[in-house]
Amino acid sequence: MKLLLAEDTSDLNRAITAILNHENYEVDSVFDGEEASKKINETDYDGVILDIMMPKKDGIEVLKEMRSRHILTPVLLLTAKSEIDDRVAGLDAGADDYLPKPFAMKELLARIRSMTRRYTEYENVSYEFADLILDPKTFALSAKNSISLSVKEFELMQMFLANADIEFSTEHILEKIWKNESNAQADTVWLYVTYLRGKLSSVGSKVSIDGERGGSFKLCCS
Repeated sequence: MKLLLAEDTSDLNRAITAILNHENYEVDSVFDGEEASKKINETDYDGVILDIMMPKKDGIEVLKEMRSRHILTPVLLLTAKSEIDDRVAGLDAGADDYLPKPFAMKELLARIRSMTRRYTEYENVSYEFADLILDPKTFALSAKNSISLSVKEFELMQMFLANADIEFSTEHILEKIWKNESNAQADTVWLYVTYLRGKLSSVGSKVSIDGERGGSFKLCCS
C-alpha cells in the first residue's frame, strides 16, 4: 500500500516514515505543500497524510486542489491541538479524518488502516432514493448535478440510502460510522449531517435529511 506523507518538521517526518516502512507501507515523504501537490498529481496513492501548517502551500490548500481535480484518495490531516477552526475547514474541504498533535504512533497507524480499509471495501452497487444516486466507485452524489463525498460522508449517506425508511438515532450513527474513534462525539454526527444537507442542496435533489441536533435522522423527499 502506497502513502504520501507531507510533514515539514523533519524529525517527525523521518519518525513517521520509518514506522510506516516498518509496517510495510511504501511511503513518499515531502516537506512542503507544493511538493505534496506535485506528487499527488503524478502518483496514485492509497492514502495521503497532510500536516496543515506547511510552507509554500498549507495542507488545506493541497486538499482543496485534490478535491477540485476529483482525486478521491482518502486524506488524514495532522493538526495542532488548538486548531479547531482548521479541523473544521479541513473537513469542509473534503478530509476524511484528522489527528491532533501530539499523537501516539499506534493511533496514527489505526487511523490509516481504518481510512484506507473503508475506501477499498465498498460494494460496487449504486444506491438510489427518489432523484438521488450514490456511486460507490467514485463517491459521487448525483441528482441534477453531481458532487464528490469524503469517505465519512459517503458512509453516512450510504447508511441513509440503504435504509431509507429507517430513523437512526445520533448514538446509533456514532457507533455505526465512527465506531471506537476517540475524538468522535454527538456533535460530530451533527456536523456531518450538516455537510450532507449542504451537498444535497448543491446537487439540486428533492431528498433531505430530517432531524435535529442530538436527535434522530431520516431521509425524506419533498
